[in-house]
Amino acid sequence: MVNAKGVEIGKKELQTPEGVQRVRAAKVYAPGVDIIEKKDEIVLLADMPGVQETSVDVTIEKNVLTIYGKVEPQAPEGYCPVSCEYETGDYERSFTLTGEIDRERIEAALKDGVLRLVLPKAETWKAKKIEVKAA
Repeated sequence: MVNAKGVEIGKKELQTPEGVQRVRAAKVYAPGVDIIEKKDEIVLLADMPGVQETSVDVTIEKNVLTIYGKVEPQAPEGYCPVSCEYETGDYERSFTLTGEIDRERIEAALKDGVLRLVLPKAETWKAKKIEVKAA
């Protein structure tokens, strides 16, 4: 589906790389992510509807930040879906970090299906103003 600006919208299913087997037999989607840079931090907002805070993993290995959210399908007991317009599945997305991020102070919170990651900038990477003195 494409919006009025010609940008593709909707969930994009991830393709499992060749030779990789997933432990869980569920579709995996790349969550839509907004990245906002502020003076002292970078904020990532990832849309992960259906994910609970207890089923989110945020990991850093080497320079790769990975978010993974597991969705447990919810259907009323005794009912079988006849038609589904919205597919459920897990969410996964990875980002390469630079030395600009202070990995020890990263914060994560999940509210209303939106994962908010705050990536503080390391002190050595923060912009600073150099005072110019008369000679």
